[in-house]
Amino acid sequence: MTLLPLIDACPKRMEYGPCGGVGFDGSCEIDAAHRCTFLPRRTVPWTGIDRTTPVDPGRRTAAAAETLASLGTRPWIVADLPARALSVTSIDACAAVLTGEVDAVLAGDAGSARVQFPPAYRAHLLQRRGLRVWTGLNMRDRNRVAIEGELAALAVEGVAGVHCVTGDHTRTGHRPDAAPVFDLDSTEATALARAAGHVVSVAASPAAPPVERRAARLREKLRAGADVCFVNHAGGAEPVRRFIDEVGDGILFIPCIPVVVDGASADLLESFTTLVLPDGFLGRIRDARDPRAEGIALAVALAEEMLALPGVVGVNLSGGREGAEESFAEALAEVARRVC
Repeated sequence: MTLLPLIDACPKRMEYGPCGGVGFDGSCEIDAAHRCTFLPRRTVPWTGIDRTTPVDPGRRTAAAAETLASLGTRPWIVADLPARALSVTSIDACAAVLTGEVDAVLAGDAGSARVQFPPAYRAHLLQRRGLRVWTGLNMRDRNRVAIEGELAALAVEGVAGVHCVTGDHTRTGHRPDAAPVFDLDSTEATALARAAGHVVSVAASPAAPPVERRAARLREKLRAGADVCFVNHAGGAEPVRRFIDEVGDGILFIPCIPVVVDGASADLLESFTTLVLPDGFLGRIRDARDPRAEGIALAVALAEEMLALPGVVGVNLSGGREGAEESFAEALAEVARRVC
């Protein structure tokens, strides 16, 4: 029997998998009845992608050079952007709250929607408000030509960094009728973003299967050109420390810090695939007399633990909920003020 190529077997057409959404039982996040196709295979080594245009891998944009000069000299506080996806008013309002409070916003696609402003336009909206942007770029909706165009526009816009993710499948969102593209995966996009002169970040999910190969997968992204790793929720500072030690040198780390301020945001966070939080984290918030104050205090304490780890150059304050966008921006700003 002939095995299907990985790119055909994976619903996201990934070549350098697995993604971070593998279930604790090894199931595919798109179809729980099937196991992730990458689990029985070795880590796929980075071999590069074909490009017809010569690139200078040593080139950096002025904004990228500024980011690299700053990272490591002091802790960076990066906050998610909790704004509504297609509302300039909401983006402006959240930017007004966060400007001057955080070093950058991680402006990726809003999880509650599949239709988004293009990344470069979203970055433009934010940076005109004086807010430094670390742009999220997913591979779900764009072929490589569109991705190269976005990377060129982001270089002109002068973003602090580009965060390359394969992205959620359209089947899991509010537009399952949309055809997923997945021409590239996050590792391949990393190389393109690096060649375009950006500081490039990628995600890692140390708690998702195959746990024993997550460090090796990140090292392949490093070989493709990644500078920074945003570490998804892994259960606290100690698991992140172990992961950093296993990965070794050559990449900077920004762990994600959950910011939960009410029962609804606790329920939302708990619904995420392979979520691992410190013991009792959500329970303490749900049981608190003032859940918002408790959530902010817990986020501050965890951020300070993370920042004490070798290799960590900042934290990503992660949180948001539909219908409470500005309130969440205010919570993120409060955590940022209190950290360090």
